Formats: sequence, C-alpha cells, structure tokens
Amino acid sequence: MDGTSEPIMQFDMYSVKRIWEIISKRQGFSVVLLFIIISTFLSLMTDNFLTLGNLSNLARNFSWIAIIAFGQSMVIIIGGIDMSVGATMALAGLITASCMDVEINFPVMIAVLLGLLTGGFVGWINGLMIARAKLPSYIVTLGTMSVVRGIAFSLTGGWPVRDLPESFRFMGQHEIQLGSLSLPVPFLLMLITAFIVGLLLDQMVLGKHIHTIKHGERALLLAGVDVNKATVLVYTLCGLLAAFGGLLMTARVGVAAPTAATGYELDSIAAAVVGGTSLYGGTGSIMGVLVGAAVLQTLRNGLVLLGFPAYGHTVAIGAIILAVILLNYWRRK
Repeated sequence: MDGTSEPIMQFDMYSVKRIWEIISKRQGFSVVLLFIIISTFLSLMTDNFLTLGNLSNLARNFSWIAIIAFGQSMVIIIGGIDMSVGATMALAGLITASCMDVEINFPVMIAVLLGLLTGGFVGWINGLMIARAKLPSYIVTLGTMSVVRGIAFSLTGGWPVRDLPESFRFMGQHEIQLGSLSLPVPFLLMLITAFIVGLLLDQMVLGKHIHTIKHGERALLLAGVDVNKATVLVYTLCGLLAAFGGLLMTARVGVAAPTAATGYELDSIAAAVVGGTSLYGGTGSIMGVLVGAAVLQTLRNGLVLLGFPAYGHTVAIGAIILAVILLNYWRRK
C-alpha cells in the first residue's frame, strides 16, 4: 500500500507544479481562468448576475473602459504611462455636449468630430513633450491631467451639460438586434475598435515599431525609423481613444460633467496590465486587454450585487494590479 501511494503523491505534486507553470508563464490563460472563476462565483452567489438586463449593462459599461485601455496599452508597450485619459474623457464629452447645445447647435457629427479631435490634440501635446523634450511620461501626463481637468471645469463653470439630442444618446443607450441576440451599441463599437487597433498592432509596420521601441530603440534608429514620430503618434492615438470612450460614456449617462471619468486612469492601467501588457514594456495584445477590462468590470459589477461599499471596489482593483505585477515579476525571473 505504501508503494502505491508515493507515485500518486509525486504525480499530484508534479501536476500542481505544471499547472502553476502554465498559469504563471501564460498570462492570457490565467486572465481567462480568472474571468471564469469570478463569473461562476457570482452566478452562484447572486440571483441577478446572469439576467439579461445585468449582462447587457455589464457589456455596455465595460466598453469604454476597454477602449481607453486599448490606447493605454499601446503607451505602456512603448514604456510610458498616460495619467490624463480620464480628464481627456471628461473634456471630450463636455466639448461635444457644448457644441450640441441650443446656443451653438452644431450637427451631431460635427460635435462628435470636435470631441475626438480634442482628445487627439491632448495626446499629441503629451507625445511632443515626452518624445521631443525627453520628459518622463508619468510627470508630463500628470500635469496634463490637471490642466485638462481644469479646462473642463472652466468651460461650463463646473456645471454639467444636459438635454443631449437623441441621435447622440443612441450610441450609448440603444441596442441593435442581431437575430435573437440584442447587443448594446457601445459593445459593438468597442469590438470594431478592438479589431482596428489589433490589426494596427499585429499586422501593420507601425505595430511592429510600437512593440520594438522600448527594448530596441537603437535598432529602429539604425533602420532609419523616426522613433520620436512613432511615440507622438502612439500618445495621439491614446488621446483619441480616450475621447471616444468619453463620448460613449457621455452618451450612456445623457449628461456631460467636468467630474466625469475621475479615476479612470487607474481602470485603464489595470485593464491593460491584467490583460497581459507588461509594465516593463514591449509586450501586450488587444485581445488580452479586452479580457482584462471584462474581468475588472465583472468584478466591480459583482461587488455591487454583493452589496460591497464603493470604496471596496478600489481596494479590489488595486489588489488585482499588485497581484499581476508580482506575477509579471515571477515570469521575468
């Protein structure tokens, strides 16, 4: 009997060790596994998690988080960080809403375009200061965050802009029927954005440059690539995506406020890092970021359903970020 128990014990220990190696070395696998565990737990512990209404709201609300995380992920891949995405979301929403106000009454498409250009301009300014002046990205974007948030407050005197037209609120509040399946418009727009950004990162020359900038800048310079120009473009795209996410969020709530998207910088970084984007730069995928955003929003949704206070959400997200940072450290070791 003793002779048979030892091989079984060895097999079990080997299996556990092998599973841990898979989880620690393949973060994409571990994120999907985490998503399944959280979803299963919430479906067992709550009565409302698997309802169509809750799943629809979940898909809708994580859409703009995923979109801004796509841009944040590109910035992290080149070795930077963008702390201004939340303020950019708020300013883009306010610019768009103000242009549609009865006093100005711009067409919706023109107002949306101005909002997107606002985000792109903020990102372009960030990129210029970081690439040309060689300033630390964290300090630059932290300053930009304060300036942009201040502009948002001064634009309307701190008051929100209400009574947005139905044609604008459509992209945040309505659903599209695909056969028997009803999908929120923000979710569909997020999937389209994920496809385009994923194509850029994985199939285009610019994507290869983005993945190489952090650890192979000298090689790019020797190949004649303008690294500064690529860096500026990455931050511009990040600002553009932040503005797009801000417009979807504004269309969803039907109100543009200067306080909107406060703290979304942390959410975008968390979604990117949890999704496999290395804080050391050089690696990251849009599919991983999408799953990371889904994990975070599912966790936040579950905490609400379980009755946890709002400050508990921040604690949970911070704990996940720390856990992923440790996982990245172990992977590098």
